[in-house]
Amino acid sequence: MRGSGLGFSRSADGIVVSASAALAGSVAAGTGALSQPLAPRLDNVIVTGTRSQERTAASSLSPIDIISGDSLRSTGSEELGAVLARLVPSINFPRPSLVDGAELARPAQLRGLSPDQVLVLVNGKRRHTGAFVNLGGAIGRGSAPADLNAIPLSAVERIEVLRDGASARYGSDAIAGVINVILKQDAQGGSVSAKYGEYKDGDGAQRQVSANGGFELGENGFLNLTLEGGNNDYTNRAGVDLRPASIGSTTYGQQVFRQGEPETEERKLFLNGEYSLGDAAQLYAFGGYSKRKGETAAFYRASNNSGNIPALLPNGYLPLILGELEDRSLALGVRGELAGDWRYDLSLNYGRNEYELSTRTINRQYYDDFGSTPFSFHNGTLSNEQKQVNLDLARDFELAWLPYPLTVAFGAEYLHQNYELEAGDPASYYRNGSQGLAGFRDADAGDWSRHNVAQYLDLETNLTDKLGVSAALRHEDYSDFGSNVSGSLSGRYDFTPRVALRGSVSTGFRAPSLAQQHFTLTSSQLIGSTLEEAGTFPADSQVARLLGAEELKAEKSRNYSLGLVLNPLDNLQVTADVYRIDIRDRITLSSNLSLNPAAIAYLQANGVGNINYTTARYFNNAVDTRTKGLDLVASYRQQFANDVRWNTTLGYNYNSTRVTDVKANPAVLDSLGLDLLRVDRRERLGLLGDTTPKHKLTFGNDFKLGDWTLRSNLVRYGKFTSYQNNAANDQTFDAAWLLDLALDYALGNWLFTVGGDNVTDERPERLLAANSSGGNLKYSTFSPYGYSGAFYYGKVSYSW
Repeated sequence: MRGSGLGFSRSADGIVVSASAALAGSVAAGTGALSQPLAPRLDNVIVTGTRSQERTAASSLSPIDIISGDSLRSTGSEELGAVLARLVPSINFPRPSLVDGAELARPAQLRGLSPDQVLVLVNGKRRHTGAFVNLGGAIGRGSAPADLNAIPLSAVERIEVLRDGASARYGSDAIAGVINVILKQDAQGGSVSAKYGEYKDGDGAQRQVSANGGFELGENGFLNLTLEGGNNDYTNRAGVDLRPASIGSTTYGQQVFRQGEPETEERKLFLNGEYSLGDAAQLYAFGGYSKRKGETAAFYRASNNSGNIPALLPNGYLPLILGELEDRSLALGVRGELAGDWRYDLSLNYGRNEYELSTRTINRQYYDDFGSTPFSFHNGTLSNEQKQVNLDLARDFELAWLPYPLTVAFGAEYLHQNYELEAGDPASYYRNGSQGLAGFRDADAGDWSRHNVAQYLDLETNLTDKLGVSAALRHEDYSDFGSNVSGSLSGRYDFTPRVALRGSVSTGFRAPSLAQQHFTLTSSQLIGSTLEEAGTFPADSQVARLLGAEELKAEKSRNYSLGLVLNPLDNLQVTADVYRIDIRDRITLSSNLSLNPAAIAYLQANGVGNINYTTARYFNNAVDTRTKGLDLVASYRQQFANDVRWNTTLGYNYNSTRVTDVKANPAVLDSLGLDLLRVDRRERLGLLGDTTPKHKLTFGNDFKLGDWTLRSNLVRYGKFTSYQNNAANDQTFDAAWLLDLALDYALGNWLFTVGGDNVTDERPERLLAANSSGGNLKYSTFSPYGYSGAFYYGKVSYSW
C-alpha cells in the first residue's frame, strides 16, 4: 500500500520501501539533470501533482522533472538550490551579495517568478518558509521563501519538480509549481564522504563532510539518518575604490568593499523513518535540524561618510553582518488502509526557522550624544513557525460507466502560522542605528499569528485507454484575510504509445506571508549611485498608511499549459511544454520613496517619531504580471556491453515576464511633492520583469567505462539586462557558457572524484562606472551564475 502523497509501497516481505527504490540513482526524462549510476527510467512512479497510485513520469498529465539524489551530489556545490538551478532549466538561483544578510538564505526561482511563489514539500508535506525577508535590490526582493539549503544533499533520494500551478492540490504558494524533496528510505548500508575545494583566485575554500546510514527497526521498519557539516571561506570580487581624494576619500586604489560568497559554517541532521504495523497502520516520522552561521558585508563607509567617526576610524571601515540561522522540522504521521479499500494519511507537521542578526560596526549618533560607541551590536531575532494537521483519504472506485478506476481523494488541513520579531540592543537602533543594518526597534517588535482551514477534492481517471483526466478543487479560509477557492483541470491524450498531448488550466493564489504583513527594518541601500538608509514597513504600519499603503490581499493567478510528449525511440523521450501565468495583485516591496522635508514634516505632524531613514518603502499589491514560456527537454540513455553506459539530457527554457498593469500612484505621494512612483522603472522592467535571462540551455552527459565515469554539464545563460531608473545607466550582459566537469574512479567500496565547476572561469562583464559605486562594485548582483569564477574540488567517499 502506498500512502497518500508520499510514494511508499510494500515489498513482498512486508518491509516498506520506496516506490522507486529500484530506480535509486536514476534521473527521469524531462530534466536537465545528469544521471549517476542508472539510466533515466520512464516508468518512475511519481507522487507530486497526482494522488493516483499508478501515475508514472512517462504518463504524467503535467510537466514534471525527477532528479535523483546521486545527480544532485554530482557537482561541487553543497547548496541544494544551486544544484537544482544547474540541472533544471526552469529553475534560477541567483547569488547576490551586499543584500543585508540575505546571502545566507538565498532563494530559488521557478519559471522566473518570485521565490515565494513556488511551494516546497518534503515527503509530500508542506515545508515552512524562512523568517528573513530579502530586502536588497535583487531578484525576489520582498520575499521570505523556504530555505532549501537547510536540507542536506546526502539525505535526498530524489526531487520531483512540478512545473505547473498546483494551488488546487496544495494550497497557497504553488503558483509557479512545486519542489518536492523525497528523503532516503534505505534500511541498510550507508556512506561517508569528505570534500575540499577552492576557487581559482585562491580564496573561498570549502570543506564538507557527510555521513548517511540506514538501520532496520526489526523486520517492519527503518530509520535513515544523515549528518552533514561544512565550513566555507568568503570570496571577494570587489573592485578598487576610484573615488578621488578631492572629495575626502582616503582609500583611492584600494579594495575596501567585499563582494562575493559569504563566510559560513553549517551543521545539519536529518532523519526519515517508518514502522509498519500491517496494512491497517504504518507509523512514519521525518525532519531535521540545521544551524548556519555566516558573515556578510555591508557597503564600506569611507572616511568622509556621514556614518563614520574620523577620530576613531580615519580611513573608514567595513560594516559586517553576522547571521545565525536555526531551522527545525518534524513530521509525525500514520497511514494505512481502512475497510472498503480506503487509504488514509493523518499527519502532524511542525517547522520553525529563526534568524538572529548581529553587526560589527558603529553608531555615529550614539557617539555624538554619549562620546563613545559600541563596535558590535545584537540587532534582533526573527522567527517563523508553522504547525499543520492533515487528514487525507483516497480510494479507487470501479464504476460501471467508466472503463477505468476513478481515484477519489479528499481531505482537510489545519494550518497555524506564527511570526515573531524580537528587538535588538537599544544602541543598535538608537537614532539612525548601527551602520549597515540598524537593529529592530522595541516599538516594531511583536508576535503575530493566524490560522487557516482548508478542504480539497481530487478526481483522476482514464476515460479511455488513450485519454487521462484529472480535476481538483480546494477551499481555503484564512483568519487574517479571508477565503479562496482554487481549481484545476488536466488532461492527456496518447495518440500512439510514442506521441501524446497534455494540457492543463488552473487558478491559484498566494496568501500574504506574516513576514510581509509585519516585517520592519532600516538598512543601507544603494539607490541610484547614492547610499541611503531605507526604512522597510508593513502595509498596516503608521508610516506606510500615511504614504498611501493599503491592506494586503492575496495574489490570484491563472495558469495555462499545453505540452507534447514524444518517444521516437525506446531510449529517447522528448517533451515540449508552453505555458502562460497571469498574476493579479502581486505582493512586492514598493520602490524606495525619498523623503523630502515636506514629507518628513508630514510624518512627524501625524505622530511618527524617530525617523532614522531617508527613504521609505512598504509592501503592496500594486502590479499585475504575465509570464510566458517554453520548456523543451530531450533525454536519451544507452547501456552498452562490457559495463559501458551513456546518458545524455538536453534541456531548454524560454521565460519572459512583464508587468501588465500598475495600480494608480497614491495621491498622497503626489500631494507631498515627492514626484515618485510607487513602482518605479527599475522595479517594473527589471525586478518584476526580465532581469533574469530569458533563455537557458542545459546539456548533461554521463559516460561510464568500467570503473571510470566522466560527467559533464554545460549551461548557457542567455543575456540579461540590469535596469536602472535612469535608462542611460541600463546595462545588458552577454550570454555565457558554463561547463562543469567531474571524473570518478571506483575502487571497491571507495569512490574518488576530482572536478571543477565553471572550469572555463566564466564571469560577467564589469559594471558601468555609473553603477559601480565609485568603482568598488565590479560585477552585477543579477548575474545568474555569480561572479566568483572557477571552483575546483576533490572528493572521496566510502559506501557499504
